[in-house]
Amino acid sequence: MATQVQDHDKLVIYQIFTRLFGNLNTTNKFNGTRDENGVGKFNDITNAVLNELKTFGVTHVWYTGVIEHATMTDYTDYGIQQDHPLIVKGIAGSPYAVKDYYDVNPDLAVNVKERMKEFEALVERTHSNGLKVLIDFVPNHVARQYHSDAKPAGVKDFGEEDNTTVPFAPTNNFYYISGQDFRVPEGVKAPVEFSAPYQESPAKATGNDVFQAQPTINDWFETIKLNYGVDYLNGRSKHFDPIPSTWLKMRDILTFWTRKGVDGFRCDMAEMVPVEFWAWVIPEIKKVNPKIIFIAEIYNPAEYHNYIRNGQFTYLYDKVGLYDAVRRLMEGKGTVEDITRVWQKESGDIAQHMLRFLENHDEQRIASKYFAGDPLAAIPAMTLSATLHTGPLMIYFGQEVGVNPTQAEGFQGEDGRTTIFDYWGVPEFQQWVNGGKFDGGKLSPQQKELRDFYQRLNHFVLNNEAIYRGNFFDLQYANVDGQSSDYDKTRVYSYLRYTDEQKLLCVYNFDKSRIINTSVHIPEGVVKDSLGLDLAASYQLRQVFPANDNVKVVTGSAMGSEGVPVSLPPMSVRIFEISKK
Repeated sequence: MATQVQDHDKLVIYQIFTRLFGNLNTTNKFNGTRDENGVGKFNDITNAVLNELKTFGVTHVWYTGVIEHATMTDYTDYGIQQDHPLIVKGIAGSPYAVKDYYDVNPDLAVNVKERMKEFEALVERTHSNGLKVLIDFVPNHVARQYHSDAKPAGVKDFGEEDNTTVPFAPTNNFYYISGQDFRVPEGVKAPVEFSAPYQESPAKATGNDVFQAQPTINDWFETIKLNYGVDYLNGRSKHFDPIPSTWLKMRDILTFWTRKGVDGFRCDMAEMVPVEFWAWVIPEIKKVNPKIIFIAEIYNPAEYHNYIRNGQFTYLYDKVGLYDAVRRLMEGKGTVEDITRVWQKESGDIAQHMLRFLENHDEQRIASKYFAGDPLAAIPAMTLSATLHTGPLMIYFGQEVGVNPTQAEGFQGEDGRTTIFDYWGVPEFQQWVNGGKFDGGKLSPQQKELRDFYQRLNHFVLNNEAIYRGNFFDLQYANVDGQSSDYDKTRVYSYLRYTDEQKLLCVYNFDKSRIINTSVHIPEGVVKDSLGLDLAASYQLRQVFPANDNVKVVTGSAMGSEGVPVSLPPMSVRIFEISKK
């Protein structure tokens, strides 16, 4: 299966949680240490792995957790300051509590002293296998004990020149709770011993905009909010002239990683940072690499257009819209009418910028009892997410083999997510890793079927121009409310994707138990004017996804009058290519 040359927005991003990806250890002890439970390394992601991902249909690899973050593991022998366990979440620590923006996580290196060289070699390997590299950029907050050991000469640390006697100053990097010491939240217990209490004086504001000396256990208490020149305690007044110190420091950090060969950044909680910063910094980084991409983690649809048009992001998370809509359907709830609402009222005019997914490190696994309970339930939802518009799609490592977390690993507890805080092995994924062969040799027949679906879908979207650059036309209005027999407007969804050269009809059944036999009407005006077909001519509709020998023959006018007959098993998709008979 050839992969289409990448000259469009239909990226296929594969998110690797780097600490877990190559870990073959099966101990999985609750609150286990690095040495007990094991940890994956940069070097585990070999040419063989990357070639398999390329074959799988991936275009971009997002290496999660690359930059050095707070941890309970002791690396003081390597000149890395120890973190206090009361302000670290999990034994391994959160990748989103960055401790040194200019260094990589020592856990990920075979030779800790050569950790940056090992990362650079991974970037080079990834590129040599025809893939692009994405990493996290965490702009809103840092670890409470942020301290850069690796910063270049002349670089000042965050907070190094702050006036700590005032709550806010435009030149400060942090916000301060004047006259008060930080207090660890009630209920926080460290899983390891420590000799002295954590001290922070004066207290700094917590990452999720908590401006008090003692956050709660549910806050991002392990992080400190960064100051981008917004005075939150005085009406969120903005102080952007002269350019704030934090802006300049972040530009230099992004430049540093871009010059390492990174091709793009997934920007954590981007909407918690003023859009004016992004509007300034993204063009600055494009001076270094004009093709760099920026992906915003964002959850406020009211800000989507602002962060694309003014903030100049390449792509945005489509979580609140499409993910939430199809998740409800996968769980046997909701209605497909929400899908129409997403493109009509939320993101239809910027759909090429919307990153679609069903899993990532923040979300529950599809196979878990907290979500669908069956990884095959992803088939219609993932296909729709990948083909609804021209924007990119994302797969989280292990999604393609049905990872189902059922144990409490440590800090995060048993919640249907794969831990981001603790050392762990992922059993289903280890079956694909197969002792380092990365050939899926230990996968079950169902896992192989699931992975084959994802691979076929990846190649389908990359090799069909109607999907990666075609137009979209929603057919719901022509089929609901009795216009098409047994067309359930809450469970059946259909649309066209088309270019001058290719026409596709996509039809879905999101009902979990019912076979639906219906006809999909394509109005004559759409047949003639949008698809450019002759109403008097006969056309064949060949099922191209999932591919089989099913061919229907209808005239152009019959598509509107009689419709295209289609039989839809429960939780299924049928995509037909329309071509001249």
